[in-house]
Amino acid sequence: MKFSLGANQYYWPKQKTADFYQQAAQSNADIIYLGETVCSKRRELRQPQWLELARELAKSNKQVVLSTMALLEAPSEVSLLKKYCDNGEFIIEANDVGAIELCHQNKVEFVCGQAINAYNSPALKSLLKLGMQRWVTPVELSKDLISAILTEMDGFNLRDKFEVETQAYGHLPLAYSARCFTARSENRSKDDCELCCIKYPSGRTADSQDDKQLFVLNGIQTMSGYCYDLRNDLASMKGLIDIIRISPQAEETFSILNSFIEQYQQPTFKKLADNHSNGYWHQIAGMLSA
Repeated sequence: MKFSLGANQYYWPKQKTADFYQQAAQSNADIIYLGETVCSKRRELRQPQWLELARELAKSNKQVVLSTMALLEAPSEVSLLKKYCDNGEFIIEANDVGAIELCHQNKVEFVCGQAINAYNSPALKSLLKLGMQRWVTPVELSKDLISAILTEMDGFNLRDKFEVETQAYGHLPLAYSARCFTARSENRSKDDCELCCIKYPSGRTADSQDDKQLFVLNGIQTMSGYCYDLRNDLASMKGLIDIIRISPQAEETFSILNSFIEQYQQPTFKKLADNHSNGYWHQIAGMLSA
């Protein structure tokens, strides 16, 4: 089993980002994803700086993957995407089909990101032909559905052609929109957002009328209100999932990563007490805990 740090979903100041990845270089993570996946206006680090950071992290014996945007809205964003897909050094986490096509054209292997709607074996077979070497499962897929898909891929003698990665900790990215919900929450338009999401290093919560934390607003991204946590489900991942993804948090990311590793290495799994959700893994409502 390998452990990864997904691309940071939030917008942090440049120094906080640098400090985080300095710790990541010394961490127990095997794989580190880098890049802005949510909003192109977030430019604390630009593409040359992301590449420089990727090279530094690669020196720490980490596999580095460059993550692309999930929603492209302007020609300038497409031009930047082309530069990422033709970087010549690092593989790509493709979060939209345009990135997949560019990787295919450039004969670059890619990770199928969780923003891609790959929910069945025919989709995975098509993606393999285009150069997919890792599938990050969509957040809604349960253990049983993932197992069924992989059994079908095994029947095609294709299961050993790609790795399977699942997000096991963090608020889940549920949807993307052309509108910026963080700006809207401050009564701003998207064009006049003043990059206000940098004030919310863990996103901004949206509660229901009965005071349940229903969503987390993160720019144009809507995330799950409750933090997803599969530490108590690691036993069911053995033989099924190859890579466990931890989504970067504003605080305690590396202690969370270590707790996953320690839990996985225990000879017998001990259930941990927590107030997080794991519903999707058990094919029930995502915000519930089984």
